[in-house]
Order: sequence, then C-alpha cells, then structure tokens
Amino acid sequence: MRIEVRFTDEVPIVSLSGKFLAGSDGPFLRQKVSDLIDAGARSLVLDFSEVPYIDSTGLGFLAGARTSAENAGVALILSSINQHVKKVLDGVQLTQFFTFAKDETDALTLAKEKAQAAGDSAKAPAKEGRSKKRSSDPTA
Repeated sequence: MRIEVRFTDEVPIVSLSGKFLAGSDGPFLRQKVSDLIDAGARSLVLDFSEVPYIDSTGLGFLAGARTSAENAGVALILSSINQHVKKVLDGVQLTQFFTFAKDETDALTLAKEKAQAAGDSAKAPAKEGRSKKRSSDPTA
C-alpha cells in the first residue's frame, strides 16, 4: 500500500493506494494519523479512492484511528469508499461509527463544517457561563 499525506485548505488528506492488508501498513498509517492529530489537525480525511480491498488489519486500523480522533476532538472523514470496502464495513457493523463523503470535495466541505462546529461548541460553554453569571447579578 502507498500512503501519501497532503494538505488542502489546511485539512490533511491521507491518500491510500493499494490493498489494505496485514503487514507494516497499519502501524505506519496509525503513526501518520497520530502525528497529524498531535500536530493540531481539527479534521482528517482518509481518501480510499485507490483502495480496492480491505482486510481485518485495515478494519482494526480504522477502528483505532476513529477512537484516537474522537478522543482528540478531531473529525475523521472517510472519502471515496468503494462498494467492496463499504460492504466489509457494513458486514462488521462499523459503518455507523464513521462519517463518509462521496469524494474529496464533499470530504473537505464536511471537514470544514465539523471543525467549525467543534470550535463553536468549545466556545459556547464559556459564553454561557458568563451570561449566566451576568443574569444572576441583579446589578448588571
């Protein structure tokens, strides 16, 4: 499998090419995702347009990447999943845990929306806290 990382509008896109099988690809890809999260990525797109097949190693990676991203507050979006890979994800009931985009353009739109929503929700509690404090102060 070939793994390439590039950025579009500050969104990291990890393009995968080839069969996602047992071997060294899973740990290497897991490290790439971890590095991007550690570097402050707010969203991350995994481009599957060139992945014709996935096995249990790939499924394990996806589950682990999703957990890492979720714990860090990073939106993980799977882009350009073919019918075979989607069927495998459906078969093990993982589909419900991922956000899918039909292509890279849609993935970038979703990534920006999710990053914006995460930023807004992070700011919201502080604003609410201040407004509650003011409203409870009869002299305000």
